[in-house]
Amino acid sequence: MKRISVFCGSSPGSSPLYVEAAEKLGTQLAKEGITLVYGGSKLGVMGAVANATLQAGGEVIGVIPKMLMDRELAHTKLTELIVVNTMHERKAKMEQLSDGFVVLPGGPGTMEEFFEVYTWAQLGEHQKPIGMINANQFYDKLLAFFEHMIQEEFLKPEYQPMVIVEQNPQDLIQKFRAYKPPLLTKWITRHQT
Repeated sequence: MKRISVFCGSSPGSSPLYVEAAEKLGTQLAKEGITLVYGGSKLGVMGAVANATLQAGGEVIGVIPKMLMDRELAHTKLTELIVVNTMHERKAKMEQLSDGFVVLPGGPGTMEEFFEVYTWAQLGEHQKPIGMINANQFYDKLLAFFEHMIQEEFLKPEYQPMVIVEQNPQDLIQKFRAYKPPLLTKWITRHQT
């Protein structure tokens, strides 16, 4: 495990626990010798995870679309900053660079990034671990909604463990190192079998 992409908000959120979780994750990544790959911003939870990684002696690769670079939202003290043309290119580059994905609290952009890599995993486009730091119970309702999707037969129960939920970054990284993707085929309803 050399590089992990982190998806998270450009806002710090309403609770200091969100930034604190980002700082703990960044510090742990550096301690484990894992390079952080993230969206390249200096703001919010994004800036906190990058700063903590750098302060702990780790490496950070930012991937930022030109439109955000031009608005001076880019972090200027990273190990490497990759400027791409579009948000789509950003996600593709982050996926290409990374051995796994972690989701911290964030808004619609964070959810969109998370659901795309989760969908790619379900379709077999990658076999990389996906983790969620559930700081301040931020993702409790989403996790409950996963249960609802399973009950309504829109999510296979076998796909649920593809998302590793933890509070502690050290535990999450340990589970990433031991991760074995499930051997699943594309969704087939029980009515088709």
